Amino acid sequence: MAKVLIAGGGLAGLAAAAALGGDGWEVDLYEARPYLGGRATSYAVAAGGEEVAETIDNCQHVLLRCCVNLLDFYQRLGVRERIAFYREFYFIEPGGRISVLKRGRLPAPLHFAGAFLRMKCFSAADKVAIARALLALRRERTRRKDLDRISMLDWLLQKRQTPRAIDRFWRQVLVSAINEDLDRMAAVHGFQVFWLGFLRSADGYEMGIPRVPLGQLYTADAWQRMPNVRMHLRSSVERIDKSGFVVNGELLTADRYICALPFEKLPAVGLAAPDLQHSPITGVHLWFDREVTTLPHATLLDRTMQWMFNKDRGRYLQLVVSASRDLSALSRKEIIDLAVGDLRLFFPRVLDANLVKAHVVKEQRATFSAAPETESLRPGTECSIPHLYMAGDWTRSGWPATMEGAVRSGYIAAEAAAKASGKSIHYLVGGAH
Repeated sequence: MAKVLIAGGGLAGLAAAAALGGDGWEVDLYEARPYLGGRATSYAVAAGGEEVAETIDNCQHVLLRCCVNLLDFYQRLGVRERIAFYREFYFIEPGGRISVLKRGRLPAPLHFAGAFLRMKCFSAADKVAIARALLALRRERTRRKDLDRISMLDWLLQKRQTPRAIDRFWRQVLVSAINEDLDRMAAVHGFQVFWLGFLRSADGYEMGIPRVPLGQLYTADAWQRMPNVRMHLRSSVERIDKSGFVVNGELLTADRYICALPFEKLPAVGLAAPDLQHSPITGVHLWFDREVTTLPHATLLDRTMQWMFNKDRGRYLQLVVSASRDLSALSRKEIIDLAVGDLRLFFPRVLDANLVKAHVVKEQRATFSAAPETESLRPGTECSIPHLYMAGDWTRSGWPATMEGAVRSGYIAAEAAAKASGKSIHYLVGGAH
């Protein structure tokens, strides 16, 4: 059977390995780090004294039900049942008032109508503005030709959105989904999130959260069904050229090659990198001595901390700030103090709780910045080197920089490798829109 070498053990490389490995290819994947998953992984945080080390996700990663390729990838690894799906989104205002967004009995795109009308965090004017914009989005998504050239904020202002609608609805959903500020985000990406996640189907919005640390989704057990797939950890690909891969000083060859490295790593292996910029994410892990909330997750309105995820019985919370440039210069203590201060406004029990320990993760290169006029900079899977195919959430996958986008890119590269070997196989599930 044909043999493929894959550089990079993030989701893009793993998806390509699962697709080709499932069809009998001999697959060797090389990852420089001692674990798989790239930025969507977990690791142990050293504890002091007699404390047990905590295994944490580098940042909370979630998916929506519309992420069909990511779900297909989990199915290939036999871990799909480890994803818990939630049908309620909790919007919390400072002071603790909760509004719930969930689907009702009406068909899409009206399935949120009942819950949306009851949401107390929006005024009547906010709701009218949001409804008007959603109708326009549905109408314009296939008609307007400038959505990659204008920002999402430009479009929202064109649609006369109220300040509160922008801050509490559009920003809360889109900044976390795309990891970019509204004024830096191409409107085409905002359109895609709302169309696929909120308008096209009644269940596309459902939020999936792994029941286990992310790293456990890709462990050796998950690959046992594919003995022809071999993972080489702590193995750096030092150079990629028409001769093959140079790994730890040795030239390795195969029938096909897939490069699934982050774009900023390409020059180090001899490849040209696209002129893309990064956008950061900050994760804050807080452990309290008692339960401070029973909610499984919530979006926190009007504050720096954007989302809360209940990781362990309301005692261990993970907070996420996407596009977190404003936090880059802050110290660990300043970020922790900011996070606890925000939580006190939403969950009164935090006032009486003691913070046992905390950990801050700054991912300065979390994703590429999905800015206007960026799509033309994202390369396709083909490249100038024969038999080499590119993958990564930064390639032209049809999605922004998400786990779904990464898996899509891996499948696209796998399809190209299979086609070049004489087999027309479709791994990609569904289309981009």
